[in-house]
Amino acid sequence: MTVLIALALLAAFSAGVYLLGRKRAVALAGGTSVSLHSLPGYHGTWVALWAGAPAALILLMFAVFGGRIEEAALRAETPAAVMELPAERQQVFWSDAHAIARGQAPSEVAWEGAAKAALDAKAVEAGRIETIGLVAVVALAGVLALCGFLLAYPRLAKDFRARNRVEGWTDLLLILCSTLAVLTTLGIVLSLVWESIRFFQAVSPIDFLFGTQWNPQIAMRSDQVAAEGAFGAVPLFAGTFLVMLIAMAVAAPVGLFSAIYLSEYAGKATRAVVKPLLEILAGVPTVVYGFFAALTVGPTFRAFFNWIGGLLIGGPLDSLGQYLITVQNQMALTAGVVMGIMLIPFVSSLSDDIINAVPQTLRDGSYAMGATKSETVKQVILPAALPGVVGALLLAVSRAIGETMIVTMAAGLQAKLTVNPLDTVTTVTVQIVTLLTGDQEFDSPKTLAAFGLGLTLFVVTLALNIVALGIVRKYREQYD
Repeated sequence: MTVLIALALLAAFSAGVYLLGRKRAVALAGGTSVSLHSLPGYHGTWVALWAGAPAALILLMFAVFGGRIEEAALRAETPAAVMELPAERQQVFWSDAHAIARGQAPSEVAWEGAAKAALDAKAVEAGRIETIGLVAVVALAGVLALCGFLLAYPRLAKDFRARNRVEGWTDLLLILCSTLAVLTTLGIVLSLVWESIRFFQAVSPIDFLFGTQWNPQIAMRSDQVAAEGAFGAVPLFAGTFLVMLIAMAVAAPVGLFSAIYLSEYAGKATRAVVKPLLEILAGVPTVVYGFFAALTVGPTFRAFFNWIGGLLIGGPLDSLGQYLITVQNQMALTAGVVMGIMLIPFVSSLSDDIINAVPQTLRDGSYAMGATKSETVKQVILPAALPGVVGALLLAVSRAIGETMIVTMAAGLQAKLTVNPLDTVTTVTVQIVTLLTGDQEFDSPKTLAAFGLGLTLFVVTLALNIVALGIVRKYREQYD
């Protein structure tokens, strides 16, 4: 909270020096900005940046890393009574020390003897470290703000290139943001690769990629009894692609035909109403789709197939009827259909933009040759828009492969190697969530399997995105 107050005061100080810098620039120009190289606002902004940016950076770094530095300083000398405690009790000890230092209620653990004395001493030390760190950082930020103002304010002059300097700060900010995005992506990839290497040291990549049995329930501690586990991921990939194919069978035709109607047949008034209503589906949370699948679509499909099964019992298709009457709410078909509904606005919006990008001259030429609107759409517009439409479909495929919530609520958790849409299946993303939920040990192949699945899924979706972007780029080069 104190850091937020310091940032608020720094913002007020920066606003004040902005006004001072702007006022000085106007005074130097004799009351008009005609003789200035840059507008007075640029002069004030330059002074405010020097006064506020370095100090704000220090405060933000303290907010992010200050806790770790204080924790390291507090644990530099661990009392002997604490070192004798189990690892779990040691963590509780340090948490209680921080809680007491901040005036909060500690845990319900009863500390006695040497441990109680050590806790009281460390609580006092923790409070002292936090106070010293906060005062030092706030003082340093104040000094930096004042020095930045004293450095920038006297340099204001008529010919001072304040605009160029401010644009230099903007370039630096853009470079930092781009670098942060690249480093974040690199960190994600490296974390996946590192943990996946640990997993593949315990499980053969051949068994993982080509095995047909998935049962990661193994003992994580010596006091547990469990099976050795099986890490064949083929059933997971089969379930993933089965659900994806069903979803695309729904989303591709409906989304594409919707795009054709909106771009070629609908009037302006109809398009202005239908397109936003269609795109509302894109803003619905996936958990809502999951509820819709579990409470509405699943029971409806079950009732329908059970009814069909009842009609077939006793006839030549008795075995099929016996199977259909056992169909439950959770099945690949339910998850796929609802996921396809979720992807309709994704396919429709992209395809609509791509079809509208086809040059009007192609349409005019087709009409001049006597073609009807439907013939023009089929023979001219769709072939011209095909690369972009394929790219949109591939992007939708990558979105479907990464979906988790709908599959969890509508398709079940059972890993089956099947192509039957009426069976319960599971997907890669669902298993990743399952493996990383609850009390886990990151030295176990069971938990590390999530990273192996994540890396494999990352490679697959990356390949799909690269193919889709390549097709879209080719399309843009041809028709832009």
